[in-house]
Amino acid sequence: MIDKVAWVLLADGRVLAARSHGKDVFYFPGGKREAGESDLDTLAREVREELTVEIDRSSAEHFGTFEAEAHGRQADVLVRMTCYTADYQGTLAPSAEIAELAWLDYGDRDRASRVVQIILDHMVAAGLVRRP
Repeated sequence: MIDKVAWVLLADGRVLAARSHGKDVFYFPGGKREAGESDLDTLAREVREELTVEIDRSSAEHFGTFEAEAHGRQADVLVRMTCYTADYQGTLAPSAEIAELAWLDYGDRDRASRVVQIILDHMVAAGLVRRP
């Protein structure tokens, strides 16, 4: 099981996603926790490293925890993505291993990792992400 913490940033019926260098699918910003880190510690560190913005920890809210097959791994490897919404300060910009940022709607589902596809399904059902 790969344990990840991710940021869900919604705007105008779309959700922010990132694609790492050398990858062919989009993920939500975030990543694996380091030893001893809390969810919010991981979220703040990863978002700062990937997008050059600071998460407002006081505004963070658990959005949900989702599991699916890990992209590009053996079929028996799962990823658990614990997602949070949160306000931020700064200007979004790709940094570190991030090649590209994109605002996805449901029409972009096939461009996303399996776990993000599941989350997009949830978001559409909740009326948070628009259909094309």
